[in-house]
Amino acid sequence: MAVRTGALLLALLTFSATSSVDAQETEKPAFAIDTRTIEGSVTIDTKLRSDPALHAMLLAEGKRELAKWRRESEKSLKDMPEAFGSGRKYAFERTYNLRSAVGSYLCITRLDYIDGLGAHPNHGTNTILWDTRAKKAVSIRPLFKESASDGPTLKRLAHEIRMKLAEEKKFRDIAIENPDTDPMLSQVNADLLHMGAAALAPSTEPNKSAGLIFYFSPYAMGSYVEGDYSAFVPWTYFKDDLSAEGAGLFGGERPEGDEKND
Repeated sequence: MAVRTGALLLALLTFSATSSVDAQETEKPAFAIDTRTIEGSVTIDTKLRSDPALHAMLLAEGKRELAKWRRESEKSLKDMPEAFGSGRKYAFERTYNLRSAVGSYLCITRLDYIDGLGAHPNHGTNTILWDTRAKKAVSIRPLFKESASDGPTLKRLAHEIRMKLAEEKKFRDIAIENPDTDPMLSQVNADLLHMGAAALAPSTEPNKSAGLIFYFSPYAMGSYVEGDYSAFVPWTYFKDDLSAEGAGLFGGERPEGDEKND
């Protein structure tokens, strides 16, 4: 959609999570199924409903993913019917949440929970950066003056992400000798497809972002038992690399306690 008035983004940013009515609406799935083989749902943050094009895109995407898992569950029933004993069935839940609203961008986290009747359920986090002007999902590439794969900007950014992940590993009592050569962390490299799922972090400065958050689902940076990882890189680290558009989006600091939302 075209750029909305400042009132839209202000409303998004000042939404009160304590509103009982909105909380109830958030908990109600936008789409759900319950069949012999799978129970599934797609839930979309109420704060994303004011953009019809975005809401329609999210709902269609969620339905496609749920349909994929429904087909998988039906195939599994034919191949191993014993796994569905005692009423057991697949489960799939997808939830879209607004993480931040900065300029003409809405940053959305896409959370998936999957139980395919294996040893344990799985979950994962991805992100969507929605450009309200272009009416489509975009990457963070235009925010930088130079962002070629294996170029200097992404090399520096990938290195810093590895450093942040190593700090988190250390906090979890997992020793890392060299983040740049560690077998798991070295998978983060100078390519936007191999740097985690990027999100614009909220800021103490209104309508700005404090930096970039990179999300990694279980297995991406370690064993499943290690769980998820995230790495926050403050905008001051890459401020000299920002394009004119990017420079206008960043400022301030990350709000205290915001990391709990990761």
